[in-house]
Amino acid sequence: MNFLDLCNFIKTTELETDIYRKPTTIDTTIKYLSNHPIEYKFVAYRYCINRMLSLPLAKERRTYQWKTIQTITRNNNFPNKLITKLKQKIQRNTTRQKPNKKVNKNNTKWATFTYYSPKVRKITKLFKHTDIKIALKNNNTISQILRLKTTNSTQIYIKSGIYKLTCQTCQQVYVGQTNRS
Repeated sequence: MNFLDLCNFIKTTELETDIYRKPTTIDTTIKYLSNHPIEYKFVAYRYCINRMLSLPLAKERRTYQWKTIQTITRNNNFPNKLITKLKQKIQRNTTRQKPNKKVNKNNTKWATFTYYSPKVRKITKLFKHTDIKIALKNNNTISQILRLKTTNSTQIYIKSGIYKLTCQTCQQVYVGQTNRS
C-alpha cells in the first residue's frame, strides 16, 4: 500500500516500510552543471538522504535506497564524492547531540541577494558566522513574467526566464533558467 511517499507492506508477521518514488519524478532534480546556487542543487538529495536515514527501514532496503540515490546523482552528473560527503555530514549531524540553544526568532535579521553569478556566493560566505541570515532570490518571479506577457510585445526569444531545449537526435530535454535574453 503506497501512502504519503511510503510503501507499507506486511512481511511474514511484521509491518515493513519502504520509500515509494513515482516513476515520473525519480530523476527530476537540478543538474549539477546548471547555473543554480549549489544549495539549490543539493536540496533534493538532502531530502532523499534525510528520509532514508530517518525512516525505520530494513538494512537491505536502506542499501537499495542509497543505490537509488546514487543512480539519480549519476544521471544528473553529480560527482559521487559530493553525495557521499553529504550523507556522512547528515549522519554526523543526526547522531551528534545538539545543545538546547534558544533562538530568538524576533531578532533574526535577513538579507536578500539576487542571484546572478558565483561572485554573489563569495559575498554571502562573509555572513556565514554572523547573526544575519542570507536568502538568495531570483528577479524573474511569476508575477513579473505574467506582467511582461500582458504588457510587453517583444519576441519570445528576447525575453529572459525558463527555457526548454530538446535534442533533435535523441529527444532528451534540458530545462534551465536564465536572466539573459
